[in-house]
Amino acid sequence: MLGTGSIVVVHLVNPTEKLWGLLEALDGTGVVLRGINLSSFDDWMLQARRREKPSLGLSTTFMPMFRVERIFLDEQVGEVESYAQRFERSVGVTVEEFLGLERNSEIPS
Repeated sequence: MLGTGSIVVVHLVNPTEKLWGLLEALDGTGVVLRGINLSSFDDWMLQARRREKPSLGLSTTFMPMFRVERIFLDEQVGEVESYAQRFERSVGVTVEEFLGLERNSEIPS
């Protein structure tokens, strides 16, 4: 179910962007996401796998609802892995563990 603490992909318009991350809040005014642009996801994952000093990371951003086109749960579809599954396979820990969060729990305030 889509809610606080879910790992999601957010599609935005004006300008068009796709973001991946942890949903911190969702209401009629907009979305708060702790995430990264999908175009940077692979570089961030590689940095995490190499245990390099961070040059990329997740940032917490508010997006007003008029920019939100759709929100998807980051989940496996058929044989296609979710981004979180790709991260875990590549890095060796879950996204939640990497970020210091409990799996399937709400994000700390």
